[in-house]
Amino acid sequence: MPIRSDWKLAREGITLDTILRLLSKTVLNPALTLPLVLLARCTHKGKFLSAQHAQSFRYLRQALYLGIATKLSATLDDYVMNNGANDIYDWNREIVVVTGGSDGIGKIVVQLLAERGIKVAVMDVQDLTYEAPPSVHFFRTDLASTSSIASSASEIREKLGDPTVLINNAGCVRGKSILNSSESDIRLTFNVNTLAHYFLAQQFLPAMVSANHGMIVTVASFAAYVPAPNIVDYASSKAAALSFHEGLSAEIASVYKAPRIRTVIMCQNYTRTKLFEGFDSKALYPETVAEEIVKAVLAGKSRHILVPIAGWWIPAGLRTMSFWFQYGLRKRLVNLMAQWNGRQVQQPSLEKLSESAVLVGNE
Repeated sequence: MPIRSDWKLAREGITLDTILRLLSKTVLNPALTLPLVLLARCTHKGKFLSAQHAQSFRYLRQALYLGIATKLSATLDDYVMNNGANDIYDWNREIVVVTGGSDGIGKIVVQLLAERGIKVAVMDVQDLTYEAPPSVHFFRTDLASTSSIASSASEIREKLGDPTVLINNAGCVRGKSILNSSESDIRLTFNVNTLAHYFLAQQFLPAMVSANHGMIVTVASFAAYVPAPNIVDYASSKAAALSFHEGLSAEIASVYKAPRIRTVIMCQNYTRTKLFEGFDSKALYPETVAEEIVKAVLAGKSRHILVPIAGWWIPAGLRTMSFWFQYGLRKRLVNLMAQWNGRQVQQPSLEKLSESAVLVGNE
C-alpha cells in the first residue's frame, strides 16, 4: 500500500487542509512567487504589467513575503527541534517497536514499514489481526504492567537487537464521566496512554543514548488540547503524553547529550477505528494518520504533527483564546461520546472491566 501523495485529494474529501496545502504549494511558495516578482521588477514588460495591475502586484509581493517568512520559520523549527545535528537512518538495519500494532492505526503503521522490508517488533496484548510479513515479529505485552513490558523488551533485545525506533501508539478509552469511572478504569487509561511511555523509554532509550541514534514517536490526540465530557481521563492521559514528549525532547539534548535522537509527536483528530466506534465527530481515516507517522519516521527528523493541519488554530490554539470561547466549547462537546461503543481489550494485569465496557477478545 503506497503512501498517498500530498497532491492527491485526501480520503476525507475537500477540507480546510486541502485549501491550506494548495496555498502552501502555490501562492505561498517562494519558488513560484519570487520569479514573478523579479520579472515584474527587472523586465520592461513586467514593469508595464505591474504598473497596470498595481493592486495585484501588491498582493503578489505580500504573498512572497509571507511565503519566505513561513519557509524561514519552518527551517528554524527544523534546526532547533533536531538540535542542529544531522543523522542517517539505514532502514536495512533499523529495528522499530510499535505498541498497539495488532490493529487500528498501529496495524497500518506496521504494514507500511514492513512493505519496505523494515524490521518491526509489535508489542500488544491482543493477537495480530493480520498475517505477519517476514520482517514483523509479535511480542505479547500487557502495557499496563511494568513487568510485562520489561519481559517483552528483554525478548526483543535477545531476538532482534536493540530497537532504534520506538512508536508509542497503543491507546485505551473508557468513555465514562469522572464520577462513573472506577479506579480500574482510570488506572488502565493512564497506564496504557501515559505511564507505558515512561517504562518503554527506560527500556529502549539507554541504547539509543549510547549510540546517539534513534527515535521516539508519541501518538497523542487532539484531546490533549481539548478535554470533553465523558472522556476526561483519556484527554488527561493524552495531555500527559504530550508533556512527556516535550520534556523528553529537552532531556535528550540537555541531560543525555544525545542530539541525534529524534522525537516525534502526533496529535490527530478522532479516528475511524474500533476504539472510537459511535463517536460523534468527522473522524479521520486511520490510513491518513498512519501515513503521516510513517512519513515522519522515514524522514528521520523530529516533528510536531497535527492532523488535520487546521488543528493548529483549534484545538492547539484554544488556550490562547478568550475564556468564554474555551469553556463554552468544552461544554458543547457533551454529546461527543453519547453513542460511543468503542472496543475494549482485557488487560490481564487489571481486575475484570466493569459491565458498562465493551469487551473485545482476540480479534
